[in-house]
Amino acid sequence: MNTIVTDTGLAPDTGIIAFTELPADTDPAQLDAFLPKAALRIPFDSFADGRGFTLARLLRLRGYRGHLRASGHVIADQYAMARRSGFDDVEITPDMAERQPQDQWLARANWHQHDYQARMRGTA
Repeated sequence: MNTIVTDTGLAPDTGIIAFTELPADTDPAQLDAFLPKAALRIPFDSFADGRGFTLARLLRLRGYRGHLRASGHVIADQYAMARRSGFDDVEITPDMAERQPQDQWLARANWHQHDYQARMRGTA
């Protein structure tokens, strides 16, 4: 069973939400077709592939209000970026949860505090 990461920590995936998968290589010009979906999952095949962050941000800018989940190879260091991009939570494998325990994710849970641009503007 996979693990869900939220601002409050790690929890088992209950599987209650039915997600539509949005591949990370989706052409941004095609995103409007996904706006009516209630819940979207964007897979990350590698922690070095940031296309999912871009898609999440573009979806939110286009008015997407549904549940948005990052899944796969997202590491704790990327959690603040995932939240700022528009993801509601992150889904990781049990192996990743073991290698990156809850304290590593919670260290980045106050993602507003770690916003470089807000600190530069003096609004953080």
